[in-house]
Amino acid sequence: MNAPRGLGWTRFFPPFGWLAAYRREWLPSDAVAGITLAAYAIPVSLAYAALAGLPPQVGVYGYMLGGIGYALLGSSRQLAIGPTSAISLMIAGTVGALAGGDAARYAQIASFAAFAVAVLCFIAWLFKLSVLVCLVSDSILVGFKAGAGLTIIMSQLPSLLGVSGGGHDFFDRAIKLMGQLGDVAPLVFAIGAFALLLLLLGERLLPGKPIGITIVALAILAATLLGLPALGVPVTGMIPEGLPALGMPTFGLLEFDDLFPLAAGCVLLAYIEGVSAARSFAAKHGYPLDVRQEFLGLGAANLAAAFGHGYPVAGGLSQSAVNDSAGARTPLALVICSVTLGLCLVFFTGLLTNLPKAVLAAIVFAAVYKLVDIRALLRMWQVSRIDFWAASIALVSVLLLGILQGVLLASIASIFLLLARASRPNVAFLGRLPGSGRYSDSARHEDVEPLAGILAFRPEASLLYINVGTILEAVLIALRRSPDIRLVACDLSASPYIDLAGARMLHDLYDELAAREVKFCIVGAHAQLRDLLRAEGLAEKTDSGQWLRSLDSVLGDGQAGLTLSRCAANGRQD
Repeated sequence: MNAPRGLGWTRFFPPFGWLAAYRREWLPSDAVAGITLAAYAIPVSLAYAALAGLPPQVGVYGYMLGGIGYALLGSSRQLAIGPTSAISLMIAGTVGALAGGDAARYAQIASFAAFAVAVLCFIAWLFKLSVLVCLVSDSILVGFKAGAGLTIIMSQLPSLLGVSGGGHDFFDRAIKLMGQLGDVAPLVFAIGAFALLLLLLGERLLPGKPIGITIVALAILAATLLGLPALGVPVTGMIPEGLPALGMPTFGLLEFDDLFPLAAGCVLLAYIEGVSAARSFAAKHGYPLDVRQEFLGLGAANLAAAFGHGYPVAGGLSQSAVNDSAGARTPLALVICSVTLGLCLVFFTGLLTNLPKAVLAAIVFAAVYKLVDIRALLRMWQVSRIDFWAASIALVSVLLLGILQGVLLASIASIFLLLARASRPNVAFLGRLPGSGRYSDSARHEDVEPLAGILAFRPEASLLYINVGTILEAVLIALRRSPDIRLVACDLSASPYIDLAGARMLHDLYDELAAREVKFCIVGAHAQLRDLLRAEGLAEKTDSGQWLRSLDSVLGDGQAGLTLSRCAANGRQD
């Protein structure tokens, strides 16, 4: 399914590629996948719209229009686009304060947020900002997802229990919920718990099947036959029939700086989640994924949702897994899904009137509980404490500050995590492996032969301003522990880059060693490093002829004495 050659501009409009290579036998698979995805999308979109504080049909608009937009410009063949739990909660936690209690303004701001997301995606595509996918580390993402999952679950528990709930953050909601446990409605709780049990059993026994739509149908039938609304069971009520009216979203007096953090948070979260899912399916089916093009796909999806008065959408792993397992071969499955949803909006919305809200809460609960990955957190604690604490920071920030502030803080935490790791590189102090001309870290290999009178060290990172202090301190500590050292050799073979601070550190190390009458040699320097070392005057203090040589050629048998004599000669010339 490669795009035809000679049409380079088709990379910006992927349908020209996959339609040109489309096979007739793929159509049944795409049709089944599209209808299956629509069956999955109806209950989930209704639930996520309620989570976002919007009318239920708005969630369906997002799946219907977002899917068409992504099919036009997205590069993944299995990624499914629609409202997600995290973005829905982000909308609920941010738009309410901007709307000031006005329901119409709330909907306007939510749709304009989708428009702003589209604009930011197109800007990110223009400036090739696909590096965003690397901005949040896996450990940060695990913590963020866990915090988002717990927050979403806490927000749905009142509907599941039949109480009013309330509160602004996770802990505030938990405190209020505990005070309302005596008011739990047994019938509402029974409906929600039974629906949740069926969803979990269906997920276990029939993976990849649209169990949700079956449970929704059964719940509506039971509510209608048993007269549950008259018994006090909250239901969705009448959902307007017909397709969304297309038009430019309006935002009234909303200031740009009010909307930008929300839109930026949605872009960051949607892009990272979408590309992560899309990469997994691209690897599974053996086709390349254009991560830059994904900005255009995400932007087109949100632009379409905005013009249909929806709210921000993204690609999610769960709906994409449904699409893939149902047999989707191309984005045509998304188009078929959108057509199916459009038919449902025109002809079948009246059937959803008696859908209990507790069932929607159960659907959300079943969709997000896996975000709380306790096993991954425990593994981080065992393997890498710095990753565990980074994940914990992300988790707690989401619980305390909310989804939007949590994702932004998680991004900042990722940057600081990267800097923290880079600032503490491993400095390997080398010994010779017995019977070979290779050298290895003495701390990792107990059987290495020590180098008499020689301290050889290898910084296993680039020499940058953020880590040179740590490297210099490690070398000086090793010198204090071995007072008989007469030669220090710095092996730069594992250092791909050096900045001015790194060169200054080597100057400082040379001066410190000269004061102790200890010689200093540099080996294994790559071409770029040698150019900078020469420009910074290190050739006047060390033998530049040894810079490109290996450590073994300098310190090997028969060469150690020659090395010492060369360094001594250099010292006299200085």
